[in-house]
Amino acid sequence: MLELILVYLTSFGVALYATPALIRVAILKRLTDVPVEDRKIHKRSIPTVGGIIIYAATMFSFALWYKIEDGKMYDEIYRSIDEFKLIIATSLVLFFVGVKDDIIGTAAVKKLFAHILVALILVLIGNIRITSLYGIFGVWAIPYWASVFISLFTYVVVVNAFNLVDGVDGLAAGVGLIACLAFGTWFVFAGNYSLAALSFSLAGALMGFLVFNFAPAKIFMGDSGSLIIGLFVCILAIKLIELPVEKLDKFWVHISKPMFVIAAVIYPLLDTLRVFVIRTLKGQSPLVADKNHIHHHLLHRGLSHAKTVIIIYLFTLVTIAVSLLGYFIPDANLALAILVGVALVFLFFVLILNRKHEKVS
Repeated sequence: MLELILVYLTSFGVALYATPALIRVAILKRLTDVPVEDRKIHKRSIPTVGGIIIYAATMFSFALWYKIEDGKMYDEIYRSIDEFKLIIATSLVLFFVGVKDDIIGTAAVKKLFAHILVALILVLIGNIRITSLYGIFGVWAIPYWASVFISLFTYVVVVNAFNLVDGVDGLAAGVGLIACLAFGTWFVFAGNYSLAALSFSLAGALMGFLVFNFAPAKIFMGDSGSLIIGLFVCILAIKLIELPVEKLDKFWVHISKPMFVIAAVIYPLLDTLRVFVIRTLKGQSPLVADKNHIHHHLLHRGLSHAKTVIIIYLFTLVTIAVSLLGYFIPDANLALAILVGVALVFLFFVLILNRKHEKVS
């Protein structure tokens, strides 16, 4: 446990110490986001390469404190090292794609190709994939081909979901922080040090970055940050779903793993699904940026950036708490229905209250 605290504090310290220097360099080199488009909601030029610090702090801390748990068999040691290598290799691909996009831009098709390439490596080579729905919709084990398809789809959706919600100061970083702390806690109780270390190293980096990214933001994470958060969160989510429960105590054993994962990342998933459906119904490309996200509706009500993200943080914490109530609800489908109901109630109030505000104004 002490080592995991060191993991968190190391990445937090690196991000806290290095971010001011990156801000100065970005301003000098004009690596900033200038609000020239109507959809931009900030009013001044702000550095947009904060993902460099998030990635550097996370990988430095994770690599520095990475270790193989005592008592592991040879094949388990090999698998752990192999996963470590895959995490580095795939994250480097998305990181440099994100950096290029932050500095000079990248075509959407090329970014999608990078997402699919990374997903194929993780699923087909790393075998990091969803093999069961664990009772959701009455489905348990699924065929290999379905497992590959669902896993590829999950990677692309989750990574892009975090990229799409990075539209308000502190939003993507805060939601990612909450998800990582939730996953890290689960891995601690499951006795998996390596995955807990990755969770807390990213959590520490995001907490340090939030000091400068929370409203009013002094720096944005850019695609180099949101893509990395999405990738790591997705890897952690799938590993959690597939984690054996032998080492978990009686409480955690009765919590639906898919439910817990969905609850931790429900805001990016809900918001992405909603805007994709709306854009498709309008005959637009789902990848075309607009100001129709849930957080934009909260801003339209007159809420500040800080109040908007705090509401979404609280919503995420509530959904995680609801997933833990699954301990008392053995039926996975009923538990999922309750979680979806909470999400829809939240969405309903956001949209209805925004309409009332628009009528009044």
